[in-house]
Amino acid sequence: MIDAERVDFLLIPTRDFERATRFYGDTLGLPRSNDSSAWAEFETGNLTLAIPNPEHVPMEFKPLPPAAVALRVPDVAEARAKLEGAGVEFGGDVIDSGVCHMAFFEDPDGNGLMLHRRYAPQD
Repeated sequence: MIDAERVDFLLIPTRDFERATRFYGDTLGLPRSNDSSAWAEFETGNLTLAIPNPEHVPMEFKPLPPAAVALRVPDVAEARAKLEGAGVEFGGDVIDSGVCHMAFFEDPDGNGLMLHRRYAPQD
């Protein structure tokens, strides 16, 4: 068996590199840690979101499924309101699961994202 220490990055597919980097950097406000024209990386605190430029890294485009990336935020309703103000559309209301709050949306390529926050403090 392997000794996996952690997940270093998650690949986010795109058909339009510039649009994707604007969405993750400007709309979501994630810090960009790589400034290459072939590959962009955005930091979330514990996981890097990596976006390959399809002109430099050829691969078949298949969007990630709904809620594939759950972004932990301090307040789901507040973060949702900020993103809606920036033009992001959400699928349905904020959900209270009895354990957490969730709000589902997609990036411009249809990759499934969500805002998420558990009630109890997390490590």
